[in-house]
Amino acid sequence: MYYVIKRNKDIPMSCFLGFQVPKYIAIKNSDNVIFEFTKDGKTQRKWVKKDEIVLLTEDKSFFLKTMKKFRNVQETQQKLVDEAQAQLNASMETFAETVNAELDEFEHIKDSTDVPCILKDL
Repeated sequence: MYYVIKRNKDIPMSCFLGFQVPKYIAIKNSDNVIFEFTKDGKTQRKWVKKDEIVLLTEDKSFFLKTMKKFRNVQETQQKLVDEAQAQLNASMETFAETVNAELDEFEHIKDSTDVPCILKDL
C-alpha cells in the first residue's frame, strides 16, 4: 500500500489531502503520477501532477505522523481565521450600527430650515 499527501490548490481552507492507494504509475520524464485504485469493483485512475504531491511513501507510520503535523498546523491556522472572522463580523456590525445611528440622527434634523432638502416640500 502507498500513502500520498497531495496539495489542494483549489480549496484554500483545505490545503492538503491524504489518501492511500494500492498502485501508482510514474515515469521520470512525465509531469504526472497515475494513482490506480478500485471503486465499486471498477479500476479507476487519477492523474496528479508531481509538483502537487507532497509525499508518496510506503511508510504508513511516517505518513500518519506527517498528516498529524499538517492537521495540527491547519487546525491552528483555522482557529486564527475563525477569530479574525469573528472580529470582522463584530467590526461590520459596529460599522452598520454607527452609520445607521448617524443616518437616524440626520433624519431628526432634515426638516429644519438650515437643511436644503427638496423632500420636505413634496
